[in-house]
Amino acid sequence: MDVEPWVRIIIVNYNGGSMLQHCISAVEAQTMRDFEVIIFDNNSTDNSVRDLSLPDDRFQIRQSGVNLGFAAANNRAAEGSRSPWIATLNPDTRPSPCWLEALRKATERHQGAHAFGSTQLKAEDPMTVDGFGDVFCFWGFAWRGCGDAPVSTLPDDDREVFAPCAAAALYSREVFQALGGFDESFFCYLEDVDLGFRLRLRGFRCVQVRQAEILHIGSAITGPVSDFTIFHSYRNRVWMLVKNFPALLFFPMIVVHVPLVLLTLRRSRHFSRRAAVKGIWMAIRGIRQAFRSRSEIQRDRVVGSFALGKMMVWDLRKVSRRAPHFIQIASNPEGLRSTLS
Repeated sequence: MDVEPWVRIIIVNYNGGSMLQHCISAVEAQTMRDFEVIIFDNNSTDNSVRDLSLPDDRFQIRQSGVNLGFAAANNRAAEGSRSPWIATLNPDTRPSPCWLEALRKATERHQGAHAFGSTQLKAEDPMTVDGFGDVFCFWGFAWRGCGDAPVSTLPDDDREVFAPCAAAALYSREVFQALGGFDESFFCYLEDVDLGFRLRLRGFRCVQVRQAEILHIGSAITGPVSDFTIFHSYRNRVWMLVKNFPALLFFPMIVVHVPLVLLTLRRSRHFSRRAAVKGIWMAIRGIRQAFRSRSEIQRDRVVGSFALGKMMVWDLRKVSRRAPHFIQIASNPEGLRSTLS
């Protein structure tokens, strides 16, 4: 019987243009060779897949007749995998040659962790950080830590973070599938924070790997403040909060969160207020499904409200600075038991 590769790398493409080929070439150049790649094309309208040159038979293309979105496409591409690990990689990234090797070594160092993040550097300025782990604020906001900071400010070693950014993340295949993967109703944006939240609630750890470096363009296809991005970000944030926040923390959070969102909308100058309001309205219209998901998530969580709150940022001043936040947890803390039961 053929031996399964150590990891299945999933690259979800939608009109990735020449970026996709650059990404594929960077993956082919990895020093760790025990992998397979699924390029899942979301019904692109450009020639990014048609003109793609695949290095060898470890690389496969799967095409969808419709645009399923980032979340569902990753889930479909993960189906049937028997590899112990699943990696998600955006087409607008270029991993360094040792990226995969660094992630594999990290799984050996941190055997209690089930999700790992990569050090994202700006493609246009590799001496500037694009992100070092997803940070979550108790008041309902998430961001990529260390964004726009000099690389020299990063720690020298791995750190535990709230969640990895799915632009270049590694997940235990068993855990990913047991939790249902990404929430497909999100389509795209914040699905990685949502998955990280659910991992945390079930007692699983997330580690940011310092030496696993990638170059990332960031929202190269959708745009960082496009109506598309703003709509999905505002809609999905509502669903994420409703699904995942324990009741004891939810009500204090929402009392502060709602006024802050209203203040942000009032002061918005760099993005469409209409797109944000539409996103919130669509979130409210779809809130019933979020509550159904909430029932299951809260039923199965093993982490108490106090332990969860300690993983979050409480200082609102850190939001605008995109400050990092590293989690200090004992190896086997009370109430933090990794389980799939």
